[in-house]
Amino acid sequence: MPLHVDPRVAATAPPPVMEARRWLADVTFPDDRPLLNLSQAAPADPPPKSLRDAMARIVRDRPDAHLYGPVLGLPALRERVAADWSRDYGGVIHADQVAITAGCNQAFTAIMATLAGPGDNVVLPLPYYFNHKMWCDMAGVESRLLPPGADLLPDPDVAAKAIDDRTRAIVLVSPNNPAGVEYPPTLLAAFRDLCRWRNIALIVDETYRDFHSAAGAPHDLFADPDWDGVLIQLYSFSKAFRLTGHRTGAIVAAPARLAEVEKWLDTVTICPAQLGQHAALWGMENLGEWLAGERRATLDRLAAVRTGFAAMPGWRLEGSGAYFAYARHPFDREASDDLCRRLVRDAGVLLLPGTMFGPTRAHGGDGFAEATVRIAFANADLDGIATLFDRLRTPL
Repeated sequence: MPLHVDPRVAATAPPPVMEARRWLADVTFPDDRPLLNLSQAAPADPPPKSLRDAMARIVRDRPDAHLYGPVLGLPALRERVAADWSRDYGGVIHADQVAITAGCNQAFTAIMATLAGPGDNVVLPLPYYFNHKMWCDMAGVESRLLPPGADLLPDPDVAAKAIDDRTRAIVLVSPNNPAGVEYPPTLLAAFRDLCRWRNIALIVDETYRDFHSAAGAPHDLFADPDWDGVLIQLYSFSKAFRLTGHRTGAIVAAPARLAEVEKWLDTVTICPAQLGQHAALWGMENLGEWLAGERRATLDRLAAVRTGFAAMPGWRLEGSGAYFAYARHPFDREASDDLCRRLVRDAGVLLLPGTMFGPTRAHGGDGFAEATVRIAFANADLDGIATLFDRLRTPL
């Protein structure tokens, strides 16, 4: 007889990227048409050589990099984040308002563990980032799904109607995963005001902020002198410095909130991995120009994707930005999960279906999930993006 599995975990959907990889198992890709994998929003290349060399020196020369560190992270990295964020956002952020975590997913789960439990709820705009929904499902926290407004921007007035006395937070991702959409500063401020009025947290996941299309600060939320009474920001060093395997993220929040986070983190990882933290700090100190070049290259890819979809009969680009394009496909009688499996076989392209980012009709959705796909184009060069459109134009 099998051992007990918590029914909340058992009822949670499997990890989407791992599920999509299983679609490749029985498919052979010819040499003249290798797989074009645009499924995962992560850099495919290792960190730049200068950073790898610095990491090698850290491994060799810093004994403390192999030991436990503070639960809330390397003090020098917390101080650097506080200083750079204060400069970049035009606000005042102190080191005790910063915690370092094992990636941004852990930042989210740590914060949610302090905010909400079984019977509580949070507001998630559609399309949602699937790991946010998965955590809420496993924790017994209801996800109140906010339908997308014009241009896939969430509407604060609609969100207000979803809030009750068990609502603990509204969660926004900007630039958005999966849709790429950048939320305007005025929209973020409106959500901040709503959350402050209802005494709930505004969680803003800015994993992709380094690839925002606008120069300067993407918002002025930190200019509010009382920002930490409502705002919780999440961040990842993974995308900026290609440190995905080193799992280094951050939380920016009130010190009292981070004191609660510390309890949770101490039972999970004890401390973030030291090598990733030292690498992130070295990157912040030395790779500003390199990161600016990465941003320009990503924006060039974004322009190519937008141009490509403009010439694709039947396809419609619903949203785009940072690493992502979110598109409506022209196959009205085929759900996006079936289409994505077929694209692997017939076109050698791996995308993620909208059914991984929102409810299907069978679960109360309006059909948007079945009609859309996510393209994580940041791992493709311009030739790879051209190949994508060539393959999508092939009769399917």
